[in-house]
Amino acid sequence: MMAVKKGDKVKVNYTGTLDDGTVFDSSEKHGQPLEFEVGSKQVIPGFDDALIGMEIGQEKEISIKPEQAYGQPNPQLVTEVPKDKLPQDKELKPGMMLLVTLPNGAQTPAKIVEVLDTGVKLDLNHPLTGKALNFKIKLESIS
Repeated sequence: MMAVKKGDKVKVNYTGTLDDGTVFDSSEKHGQPLEFEVGSKQVIPGFDDALIGMEIGQEKEISIKPEQAYGQPNPQLVTEVPKDKLPQDKELKPGMMLLVTLPNGAQTPAKIVEVLDTGVKLDLNHPLTGKALNFKIKLESIS
């Protein structure tokens, strides 16, 4: 039987949950297995590492600490944005998520931390930063 090693292309079905049981993502939601090259930094390190040595059809449950997932929150990624740079068509509230375009053109989700008179404080940390992530994974194929 073949076992996964770095450089292999794999297909994996997965369900990702937080410690409170909330499902934050799954391959079922996307309608197909996740396909990527092991060791190529396409997925979080803890997920990548968990696949090494797995065989086709094998299932595993793993828990990944924040340091092996999206890391700890970076206070430098909390920034103030003036009102004129925000959507004018909705009432902005703490906890609300906005899609922000970065200077390089990429878009990223940002959470409103605080609404100020002059604008809002946005947290640009990944929504899963600082959280332990649990995955149920099943290796579907290796190529």
